[in-house]
Amino acid sequence: MTHTARILMKSPKFVIGAAAIIVMLALVTIYPLVNRHDPLEMVALAFQPPGNGYILGSDNFGRDIFLELMYGIKTSIKVGLIAGICATVIGLIIGLASGYIGGLWDNVLTSVTNIFIVIPSFIILILVSVSINSRSSLVTALIIGLTSWPWTARAVRAQTTSLRNRDHVNIAKISGHSTPRIIFFEILPYIASYVVMAFVLQTASGILSEASISMLGLGPYNTISLGILLNWALVFEAPVAGAWWAFIPAAFSIAVITFSLYMMNTGMDEIFNPKIRS
Repeated sequence: MTHTARILMKSPKFVIGAAAIIVMLALVTIYPLVNRHDPLEMVALAFQPPGNGYILGSDNFGRDIFLELMYGIKTSIKVGLIAGICATVIGLIIGLASGYIGGLWDNVLTSVTNIFIVIPSFIILILVSVSINSRSSLVTALIIGLTSWPWTARAVRAQTTSLRNRDHVNIAKISGHSTPRIIFFEILPYIASYVVMAFVLQTASGILSEASISMLGLGPYNTISLGILLNWALVFEAPVAGAWWAFIPAAFSIAVITFSLYMMNTGMDEIFNPKIRS
């Protein structure tokens, strides 16, 4: 692990992306400890410009936007991480089983994966969100994760198919090792770096998906996220009122987070992908 970390530190893209994420996580963790006010408390006039003690001014309800932004970033990152873990685990299990076992299992699992790929995941996400009356940030994250795994499954299947006839795998088969043991010890370590990259991309995709459905009013209830901040700005016509501070910081935060994650992924790809490295 230490050796891998040292290798990753040689990639400027990974370092820049990771540093941006770490700084943002530190900010959203520390600032609410310093400013202990309720982010939903009305403390100023509606759409008050930045200044007078409010870094980013106030929203349509007179709430401190900077404090709301800190809570919103934290919620969006949490949703992205949970969705990323869920999608990566499902895609990994299906891809490994399909690629290694083959035969009927491969045909069935590949067909299921293709069905989910053909039907746009965002449409499924909207339909499921509409059908659920009470949506917490956890439920939203799980819905996103359950609808965004197919591309990971397909990629893992391709990697596994190329590995299942390697010498070390055949030796494990001859030695009488069970299928789960072969998959876990002989195949998974060889695609571990790819799985990490897939998780990073799934996390970024989860954050964007949450922002998209929240802007449509289908996001989590009783919480603050970056998508919900954008939804409030649109519903209460912040652009019409010229209150740029009500929506640009949230949109910029989404851009910074997702761009940083994509930078990390690109950096890891340049390190671990032999074709790019050469």
